[in-house]
Amino acid sequence: MGIVLAILALSFLIIVHELGHFMVAKAFKVKVNEFSLFMGPKLFSFKKGETLYSLRLIPLGGYVKMEGEEEASEDDRAYNRKPIGVRAAIIAAGPIMNILTALIFAFIIISQTGYYTTQIKAIQPGSVAAAKELQVGDRLLKYNGKTIYNVNDLGIFSYPLTDESIQLEYERNGETRTVELKPDRQSYILGFTPLDDELEGAKSNVVEAVSPKSPAAQAGLKEGDRIVGLNGTEVGTRKDIREILQQNKDKSVRIEVERAGKELELKPVVPMKSKNSEFSAIGILDFEHVKGGIGNTVKEAVKYNIFISRSIYYSLGWLFTGTVPASDLMGPVGITTTISNEVASSASAMETVIRLLTITTMISINLGLVNLIPFPALDGSKLVLLLIEGIRKKPLNPEKEALITMVGMVILIMLMIYATFNDILRLGRG
Repeated sequence: MGIVLAILALSFLIIVHELGHFMVAKAFKVKVNEFSLFMGPKLFSFKKGETLYSLRLIPLGGYVKMEGEEEASEDDRAYNRKPIGVRAAIIAAGPIMNILTALIFAFIIISQTGYYTTQIKAIQPGSVAAAKELQVGDRLLKYNGKTIYNVNDLGIFSYPLTDESIQLEYERNGETRTVELKPDRQSYILGFTPLDDELEGAKSNVVEAVSPKSPAAQAGLKEGDRIVGLNGTEVGTRKDIREILQQNKDKSVRIEVERAGKELELKPVVPMKSKNSEFSAIGILDFEHVKGGIGNTVKEAVKYNIFISRSIYYSLGWLFTGTVPASDLMGPVGITTTISNEVASSASAMETVIRLLTITTMISINLGLVNLIPFPALDGSKLVLLLIEGIRKKPLNPEKEALITMVGMVILIMLMIYATFNDILRLGRG
């Protein structure tokens, strides 16, 4: 079921993208010869009016084939006979449709789940934040000069950092303040996923999954176990677990659990080191969570999409600098598997919908923004060629433009094959 939903979600986003091109082309009375979902050999097709609608074999994008797009045409309705502004609108419509779709999905998600503000709700005693006198109620504004739209921005900004200090700008009682601090980015974990993501959730100490080869796995922790104690100290939430492990550091820890109505003490293990989330490294335990209000929901949906957009462009930069290894590239198999796993781990129909919409939102805005990059075969390169045409006051040769697109497409297919190979290796490693 998860794989089917994943394929449907990806297909939907491709259709939305191509539908953008198609609708604007039709609005400007451009002749559309074919509307295709996917690439490669044709599997199925039918013709309605002047347009052939087809489904193809290779799940790599799709296309709208317009008269005069790849070769010069004398047809009055040909793409190459239209003004530059019209052609630019047709090209930009695909990415814009994906960005708008992401915005709509984000609005739906936030209207159902609410959102975290950047206002501090809880600070860990003895932490860096406490030492620098950050207080509950302070609202974070900037991190090293970069505006914080979403609390997850902290993770993006800090990803390449190790032990560097940062400047944090915040607001208290209407007054803007700045503090320099050095986050404690090293943490100690057992290696399990909690059933409840809330730090102080009622089931945040219940195990949903155990990471292979982790201390939790070595101790014998199992799915469904409720952790009730560490080293003889009672725990009731993930917050309790985190605090004890941070104090314990790399010393052996005894785990007491409740399993099938019985309390058990598991084999002692040494927690493993992990990089803290940046707000945890600073010492912020929680942020205020709110829900309601159409205006605020729209505003937060826009902020959420800004967060995803920045993470996409930062990630692309990190690929080129080597901060993120090329082996992390994910292809269609990896994306489908990720969506499928998210759906499979959902506990209810509503949770399934929310998780599916969340990851589809990320992919949709990714599809929109990456397509605006000026790389051959992507919409961004076509917009750049139109800009060059406008500067030269002379149309480009459609055959040459088609050749540039073909070269880009070959490179993209090679990247897809490489990414798919990575996907298969990851699946093989479990």
